[in-house]
Amino acid sequence: MTIDTQKSGLGAIARYALLIGPLLSMIDSSIVNVAVPDIATELTSPLDEVQWVVSGYLLSLGVALAVTAYAAKRFGTIRVYTVSMVLFVLASAACALAPGIESLITFRVAQGFVGAPLVPLALSILLGKDGIGGGKVPISAALVLFLAPAIGPTLGGLLIGAGGWRWIFLINVPVGVIGLLLMLRMPKGLGAPPDRATRFDPIGFVLLAFGLTGALFGATEGTSDGWDSPLSYIPLAGGLLLLVAYTFWALRRQHPAVNVQMLRHRNSALALILQVLCSVVAFGTVFLLPVFTQSVQGYSAVATGLALLPQGIIMGIGTYVGQKISGRISLRVLVITGFGILAVSSVFLLFLEKDTPLWVTALILSGRAIAIGFVTTPLLVAMLAPLKENELADGNTLFNITQRLGGSIGVSILGSLVAGGATLAATIDQFHFVGAILIAIAVAGAILAIWIVQEKDEPAPLVNTVAE
Repeated sequence: MTIDTQKSGLGAIARYALLIGPLLSMIDSSIVNVAVPDIATELTSPLDEVQWVVSGYLLSLGVALAVTAYAAKRFGTIRVYTVSMVLFVLASAACALAPGIESLITFRVAQGFVGAPLVPLALSILLGKDGIGGGKVPISAALVLFLAPAIGPTLGGLLIGAGGWRWIFLINVPVGVIGLLLMLRMPKGLGAPPDRATRFDPIGFVLLAFGLTGALFGATEGTSDGWDSPLSYIPLAGGLLLLVAYTFWALRRQHPAVNVQMLRHRNSALALILQVLCSVVAFGTVFLLPVFTQSVQGYSAVATGLALLPQGIIMGIGTYVGQKISGRISLRVLVITGFGILAVSSVFLLFLEKDTPLWVTALILSGRAIAIGFVTTPLLVAMLAPLKENELADGNTLFNITQRLGGSIGVSILGSLVAGGATLAATIDQFHFVGAILIAIAVAGAILAIWIVQEKDEPAPLVNTVAE
């Protein structure tokens, strides 16, 4: 049933209530990175042990994503989201009060696990064809997906400077409580209802959970130890193999852990691949440019944070314009244009130097923000278009998995290339080399987008014999 949110005035309330959880979850994926030295000093722990405060969060998040779609279908999307939000707030408070490194790591693992459903389930509700978004990606949701991880380190630096590392967790409590209070005003009937007939897929869960854990762990170790370490490439290769095995398994199951039947639709499969390429280019830049401005150019975290702000505004404009013109021009042209803008804006990375003004960096980020509105949001809608309401949790979970996995591996590889610079001049050269790689990826995305077909011309999905 269509919810008349305009008349009730509850649409905006519901939207903000459903965005606070993803905002906190996405920021917490990166905000702790800058706090590792302070945590090590205060808790008198070695850095390699403290690093598990970061790694534990990501690994438990990967395990939880493997069960998110099942939980949403079995118990109802809004119910699982609400429980996840409550537990995330409690886990954040526990992290802020942790007396030692062992308890902090334990609470961070719990925080990652209970926070994993927030992003895919919020998107499932926001993108419901009869719900708040009406099948479209709200501009605010696009900002959360791409801007939140980028501002995490900057926000973390500001909070640490103001009150210490515990504030990066403590801030989640009042913000999360506000989100929960707003949820009390949400319209009834949002999200897919519970389905008691949904079955749990233990084999699929194991394949998916261990695959995600191995791939994310390998990407994390690749950043810290380099890609010549067996701790990097062995877990990554093993994890990716398990994910491939899961895909073949899930295609033959009636109730898989995460339904991947959408991959049988040409546009959905192609959209997922293009999303990964866009994530690598977008996340690679928004993570590495702050490193360049602070470690190479010597700017403060505050100045870097100000340089990141314009891209948020531009991203919102790009998302709005992209959705407005998506009904007038083809999806193929829109996505090719977006990747073209990504490629052109990446060219300017080749000219970054130690004395490059910060406003130039802000312009580079803004150009990429426009492209995100032209690529990511239309592709997400295209990927979810063939799905029913009760399948949106699967689609958004799959999107979230590929986005996080692609972004993590891409950023890890690109970050290790930059870290290979032994001198300041060599580091700048490595940044230029990374810029060339990002240009190549964007061009590859534009070429691949040629194979996108219009919805009316899309071939029917392949017939599948389901084995239970």
